[in-house]
Amino acid sequence: MTEISNESADDQVNYDMMDKNRKYALLIEAHSQDLYKYALWLCKDKNMAEDVMQEAFLRAWKSLDNLREAKAAKGWLFTIFRREHARQFERKQFKYNDVEEMDTIADAQKGYDDRPEAFALRNALKRLPDDYREPLEMQVLGGFSCDEIATILEISSSAVMTRLFRARKKMRQVLGHESVPQLGVVGD
Repeated sequence: MTEISNESADDQVNYDMMDKNRKYALLIEAHSQDLYKYALWLCKDKNMAEDVMQEAFLRAWKSLDNLREAKAAKGWLFTIFRREHARQFERKQFKYNDVEEMDTIADAQKGYDDRPEAFALRNALKRLPDDYREPLEMQVLGGFSCDEIATILEISSSAVMTRLFRARKKMRQVLGHESVPQLGVVGD
């Protein structure tokens, strides 16, 4: 009798692991491209983006059981990534020439848009305070809604909308335009 209960317990463990493996594979498959685009944008370095993503995926695997709703998976994964990215900066000591190297690496990346408009837009984004730039990048690059951004940044939806409004206003001022070029913004 003991063997039967041990076998059924082993079967249950195997079933739970297969289920976790499948959930994890679907999560990564569904969101890895969006996360990679966001990681490249945030890290400005392909290797660092990949390293931070790997760490974030490892943390996601470890805490996959904490994910309650499939609808929250993208925001949950991006939150893990943001926190891991912040941890990387706690550990990394930058040299002054690192910033120049990151700009050079970013320029050399495949698909780099070297049009004057894109250059002006990137420079305008760099000038925005982090509180305004981050929600704008998440909306434009990540395709997140205001509610999703609010959850990830752990602020209210109205604060996100305010920050997005102010970010666009500052972008118009920096660019010297009445209206910001189409950024592919996903609904406010």
